[in-house]
Amino acid sequence: MLPLLLLLVPAAHGIARLAYTPALTKEPSLGGQKTASTFVLDQPRCVFDKYGNADIWLVVALDSAASTFNNTERPGTPETAFQNFPDPVHAYMTLNTTLINYPCSNPAGDITVLRVGSETSCAQDVTRPTCNGPLPGPGPYRVKFLALEGSVPVAETGWSLPITLKEAKSPDTISTTRSGHSAGMIAITTILSILFAILLAGLVAMLVFWSSDSCSGSSTFSKPESVTVRRYNTHHVYDQPAARL
Repeated sequence: MLPLLLLLVPAAHGIARLAYTPALTKEPSLGGQKTASTFVLDQPRCVFDKYGNADIWLVVALDSAASTFNNTERPGTPETAFQNFPDPVHAYMTLNTTLINYPCSNPAGDITVLRVGSETSCAQDVTRPTCNGPLPGPGPYRVKFLALEGSVPVAETGWSLPITLKEAKSPDTISTTRSGHSAGMIAITTILSILFAILLAGLVAMLVFWSSDSCSGSSTFSKPESVTVRRYNTHHVYDQPAARL
């Protein structure tokens, strides 16, 4: 009987539909608005100011399942656990906070955004079903903010437009023949061509120098040195007269 009463409470009081639609941030100083597993939203500042006692949750759903999401689903249960997304769970609840973190004031220099999908440490941890884990594919996804007082939904925003993430390319699909892909190779080839031309010019210059030097050596004759022959006077041996008898 009690679960039935819990379901009837929201129906009796109604859920406030707030005139706010979550959207991707346009913060110029923030890069990576969308990646292969994350996207960045603006915070819902000054949206839930009438619900100071509520916990504000972000609901992330497959685009096809957004319209069928049941606001009475409770966060932290197997039916809304990130670890079961996207199948069999088609929508999970994460990034819960209170109004104090979504004030109307916006101090200068503050970046008031939420990065959905930024936690990797709890992606496989079933004890943390509200993990803000990496999104499992390109989507598309839709998101909305839901305020709960206890387990009772009291206010919600509209659903965002479909958000499709970047899709990583398989290495097998990357062409290596397109000129746009080989800009680095073109630069390397140009540098090598210049170096080769310089080397070739140097070799030609060396060959010309050696050739001219060889020709000039063959046409120059050096005067042979004069040979001086020293003259020697020989001592003549005279026959001694015969001994007189």
